[in-house]
Amino acid sequence: VIHWYKQKEGEAPERLLFVSGGKVTVESVFQANRYMVERSSVQKRCVLTIKDVIPDDAATYYCAYWDPHLWSTWIKYFGMGTKLIVSEKRSSPPENSEILQKKHENQIMYVCLIEKFYPEVIRVTWTEDEKEVTDNVVKGDIWQSTKEDEYSIASWLTVPAESEDKKYYCKYEHEEENVSLPTQVDSVKTAPQEEDCRTVFNRGNLILFCLLFVTDQFVHRTAYLVYTILLLKSSMYNIIILFFIYR
Repeated sequence: VIHWYKQKEGEAPERLLFVSGGKVTVESVFQANRYMVERSSVQKRCVLTIKDVIPDDAATYYCAYWDPHLWSTWIKYFGMGTKLIVSEKRSSPPENSEILQKKHENQIMYVCLIEKFYPEVIRVTWTEDEKEVTDNVVKGDIWQSTKEDEYSIASWLTVPAESEDKKYYCKYEHEEENVSLPTQVDSVKTAPQEEDCRTVFNRGNLILFCLLFVTDQFVHRTAYLVYTILLLKSSMYNIIILFFIYR
């Protein structure tokens, strides 16, 4: 039995239909004519087609099935999900993508920046010799650029310094294009030691690293100025009081 679920952002999953014995059962009779399901047991695939898509269809769709386990227990497995975005705007590939490199002690950090794409659905992975790298990889959240309907994302890979000669790839998959960026090319930019805030950490949520430092300095400076002003006001108040007392 194959199940299809629909989940809107911030809401619980809602089952749309299920397929059993070649028969499709739709939860809502009003939507029965809009959903078409094709199932192939040989190819082990099940395709859901939504006719006449409307804005309310925007959601993430999951397929699921029950799998028998020991002691007569059953576990329902869900797929990774497919996000559907309904928009009048045409999709566009990233305008810019690059890898920035930063050495720190006995480590090297590669920062992969992918900027200004639409829609926001994108998959970013790191590979070495066509094998996916998952250790010491951090994927940032997608952020919206200053221009509406443009999104960006960043991903970090940290490797030992002795792996400097190895070639890693930052691969992104967008509905408009698939690209692999190598780390061992002249276009990889090395961030200066003294200007991290103005080079590496100057875009999107990466700027948090810089802001934490700048904000900390700003708070200390502001506190110092406020304290100085209060001290001066207190001194002036004491002088005025003394003036009237001795008068």
